[in-house]
Amino acid sequence: MALATAATPAETSIVIAIGSNRPHGRHGRPAGVVRAAVKALGEAGFPAAAVSPILGTRAVGPGGRDYANAVMTSSTVLTPPEIVVALKAVERGFGRRGGRRWGARVLDLDLIAWGAGVWPGRLLWRQSRGVAAPHRSMHLRDFVLAPMLTVVPDWRHPVIGLTVRQMHARLRNG
Repeated sequence: MALATAATPAETSIVIAIGSNRPHGRHGRPAGVVRAAVKALGEAGFPAAAVSPILGTRAVGPGGRDYANAVMTSSTVLTPPEIVVALKAVERGFGRRGGRRWGARVLDLDLIAWGAGVWPGRLLWRQSRGVAAPHRSMHLRDFVLAPMLTVVPDWRHPVIGLTVRQMHARLRNG
């Protein structure tokens, strides 16, 4: 099933994961940061076609604080590297600075899916160190799959071959 967006033929449907585990001076608690990020992403050229409910999740790694997580769908003509540059600019607009990989953050945005496309290509997807679409670890992260179930449950991972529903069931059943 295609991602549920109103994409034109020249655009590709995308899924963006949104997370926060630090309050923001203007947007408040992490759930407020996630809501504000959806609006900021629209202003940055990624209007939301669908937005999942915001879920509270435990931190992975030494990040400490629990997260507010959601996903949204949109569409774009940009390539994954261009999308990631735009996402990083939105993060910086919320005060995110470089730091520890697993540290607390006011806003974390990740490109999760790029339609049925694979970036940088099916043969290089697992080995490349740079930008990858679909996100290399999405199938291992409940905080990504659970919100995706609410907006694109039938999206099929172009490398693994499973739907979001199937990946989530496998993750939950261990």
